[in-house]
Amino acid sequence: MEMSGTSSNLLDAQRLEFSYGPRPVLRGAALTLAPGEVVALLGPNGSGKSTLLRALLGQLIASGEIHWNSQLLPKWRRRDLARFVAYLPQATTWDPDQTVADVLRLGRSPYLQAFGLESDRDMQVVHQVAQTLALTDLLDRHLDQLSGGQRQRAFLGRCLAQEPKAMLLDEPNTHLDLRHQVEFGQLLRRLARESGLAVLMASHDLNLASQFADRLLLLHEGAIIADGKAADVLKPDLLERVYGLPMQQVVHGGSIYVFPMIPPSPLYSGERAR
Repeated sequence: MEMSGTSSNLLDAQRLEFSYGPRPVLRGAALTLAPGEVVALLGPNGSGKSTLLRALLGQLIASGEIHWNSQLLPKWRRRDLARFVAYLPQATTWDPDQTVADVLRLGRSPYLQAFGLESDRDMQVVHQVAQTLALTDLLDRHLDQLSGGQRQRAFLGRCLAQEPKAMLLDEPNTHLDLRHQVEFGQLLRRLARESGLAVLMASHDLNLASQFADRLLLLHEGAIIADGKAADVLKPDLLERVYGLPMQQVVHGGSIYVFPMIPPSPLYSGERAR
């Protein structure tokens, strides 16, 4: 593929604008994503997180410029882009009759030979991904026999089976309990460090995202208003502006945590309301 310009980033997006009818959703959004980097995209509902991820893949046509591996997005063939970047949407559709192995094999679609034939390499990747995500014992299980967390791991496995250089994940922790959220974050960091995988992940959990992400992006009304380490982004005045709640910051063990300052309800202030 012909390259247009050079960059050390896998993704470089500038001046992104998008509207649903007369309603602007993205307003001059700009971001980068480098190999081996885990980036968390933060912001309340309606701030444009899902829209931004879909625009980066060309599912929504935004104005501005999006370069993947220094090549403009419109110049990518869909098959090549699917080999380069994987996407896990917030709401994943699935067939109850599919097995975990079926889901993982779907990730090999961009590599299938003529007539959809699978190669030995395809099967090798499926089994490697299953081992990485502790899915080996579930390969023959149907999706309707799995817990929400197990299904989410299978969908992540489909992304990894694409052998991408980057992954865009839209709130992947939605169906995971706290333990599995932590394990998921640790897995992403390990994949980023060991294989150079770049991850851009939309998240609602400010504190958990800050523990595993190298960089945070804060999205407000379609614009990225903060980009950097937790200390630069998780500032009470900035978060209050975005979320409309007074916030408190606590530093513990070198990590930054933020909490909403919620006034006590009269019903629980020591005396029941009369």
